[in-house]
Amino acid sequence: MSLDLTFFLMLAVRMAVAAGFVVSASVVAERSGPAIGALVATLPISAGPAYVFLALDHDAAFIAQGALASLPINAATIVLGLTYVVLAQRHAALVSCAGAVALWIMLALIIRSVDWTLAGGLLVNVIAYAICIPLLRRFQRVKMPLITRRWYDIPLRAALVAMLVATVVTLSGWVGPTISGILALFPVVFTSMMLILHPRIGGKPTAAVIANSAWGLLGLGVAIAMLHVAALRFGSAIGLSLALSICVGWNLALWWNGRRKLVAAR
Repeated sequence: MSLDLTFFLMLAVRMAVAAGFVVSASVVAERSGPAIGALVATLPISAGPAYVFLALDHDAAFIAQGALASLPINAATIVLGLTYVVLAQRHAALVSCAGAVALWIMLALIIRSVDWTLAGGLLVNVIAYAICIPLLRRFQRVKMPLITRRWYDIPLRAALVAMLVATVVTLSGWVGPTISGILALFPVVFTSMMLILHPRIGGKPTAAVIANSAWGLLGLGVAIAMLHVAALRFGSAIGLSLALSICVGWNLALWWNGRRKLVAAR
């Protein structure tokens, strides 16, 4: 078997694995309601597979450097979320999503030009979330209409994530860890939710799902910082495992806290 054929077969397998992961997560989210859906959406559904496959091709130093670039990008994602939430109150899906993504790209270009440290990445996350979380709070409580899934919803999400994984894995050897880390955190899940849900249930309910994701994204930032530190000290496998554990544990804690408040309110 030629090297080119082997590469493309391996790439196809990696894309299929990533697509299967996002399909499973999407089914869980849609069957569990908007609150759980928001928590599932902030799990590393797209970034996780991308980083796993990067770790198969590169050493721990590459993964650590990529995570360092991903950390400030996580701050850009919450700004994307806030931008969409505000625009979605009055504008159509395409305008709201395009405006938010355009701002994310602009912030990513600025982030790319800065030589980040761990402290700097953490600081920009603290500032972004300290500003955005209070602003998002008033958009979180909206009566949710019944969501009826169409045949193309999950395949579209799966295709977007598979394309992201293919892009990151294919280009990583040429563009280096910084660009790979930025691409790995492109908000595929958020943008697919915006484009799928907004035309169907309206801007305000879709914005409420995005707004409820803020605290989950904060946990993702902590996980990315852990990946940077742990990959350097213990290797990629341990770093990725610890990062995933933080994401899952953080979101489970958010779910438990939400349930506790709901029971107390009754």
